[in-house]
Amino acid sequence: MFNKEKIDDLQKRNAELESENSKLAQLGTKSVLELETQKADLDANVSRLKEQLAQLATELAEKRAEIVETDDQAILQEAGFYQFTTVLDTAVAYAERNAALRARIKAANRAGGNAVLGTTNWTVNGSKAAGQKMVNEVSKLMLRAYNGEVDDAVRTLKPYKLPAAIDRLNKVRASIERLGKSMSIAINPQYHELRLQELRLTADFLEKQAQEKEAEKVKREQMKEEAQAQRELAAEKVKLMKELAHHQAVLAQATETGNVDAVTSATAKIAEINASIQSVEEHAANIRTGYVYVISNIGSFGEDVVKIGLTRRLDYDERIRELSSASVPFIFDTHAVVFSTDAVSLEHQLHNAFEAVRINRVNARKEFFRTTPAQVVGQLEKLTESLSENHVMVFNEIPEAVEWRISQKVQNPGGVLQPST
Repeated sequence: MFNKEKIDDLQKRNAELESENSKLAQLGTKSVLELETQKADLDANVSRLKEQLAQLATELAEKRAEIVETDDQAILQEAGFYQFTTVLDTAVAYAERNAALRARIKAANRAGGNAVLGTTNWTVNGSKAAGQKMVNEVSKLMLRAYNGEVDDAVRTLKPYKLPAAIDRLNKVRASIERLGKSMSIAINPQYHELRLQELRLTADFLEKQAQEKEAEKVKREQMKEEAQAQRELAAEKVKLMKELAHHQAVLAQATETGNVDAVTSATAKIAEINASIQSVEEHAANIRTGYVYVISNIGSFGEDVVKIGLTRRLDYDERIRELSSASVPFIFDTHAVVFSTDAVSLEHQLHNAFEAVRINRVNARKEFFRTTPAQVVGQLEKLTESLSENHVMVFNEIPEAVEWRISQKVQNPGGVLQPST
């Protein structure tokens, strides 16, 4: 009896478990079907999104192809040395060549010049004449739009932007031609090449003009420096001549009175003055004579930057003071000054020795180098040893930079300033 009840109870429990298992199985089957449906929907959505992404990528590529780079900073970063497309000697020569080219462009814009090509089979309401008139009118509008873009590119052109301007013109031509595609209207390739050549010649002209202006500026500065040097030398000679006359008078008087000591002193002084006059005259006659100087300006350019220059002034300090004008916040420190009868060659040798660390690699007039004063002074020592006529006037490795150091102290009262080493 007990076993029968237990068996019945177990059978009942088993039936309940089978019922629950059946329900779970049905639920599992339903969940799997739902998940498979959801996965199919998701796969379809992914496929649609991929198609849309591919379409957007294609559209983006097309739009990018139509964009012309106009950011000056980005273009400048990519720009290298300007390469002339046509080599001529002067800016005037480029202007003349461009004027001849513009005459050809003007002729191409006249009736029959074939600046624009278009279909001859277009009809309007069955009229070929009316169709040709429409083609001509649309051609004129397209040519006017094209020429306007070119004229604007020429007017605002900068030499380093020439590649971007050419790219822009090519894309302008393509955009305008799409408007006349139904009438087969297009810019004549030969006319387009004329306008591209105009861009190139304009860029060449602007670059050559800038180079000539820079060369003229250098020439004016050299002439100004030379004139100032000649004035100083002339003034020094006048001063020496006055001293000579004075000592000659002293010598004459001492000779008359028989003052042997005075005669000896006056004679020595006259010889010294005559030597100075000869030196001044040689300096004035030899345009290569002058002073090579090495200076730095920590406050303006930072440490390990020096300027290696040349002056023919009798007072080299005056030239260095000019460089320390209001154009820089602090005065220059002088590290070395060498007098040489061939200062031009000495300066050139120094520039060559430090060419690899020249800061401005385009404009050689900017004589700044990223090196230490000690290294330049060391090179000067080697050069002056081999050239006995060079005379070192100043020699100082460590810059004082007084104004800058005081300014730093004011900005940082708790700091301790140490001279650069």
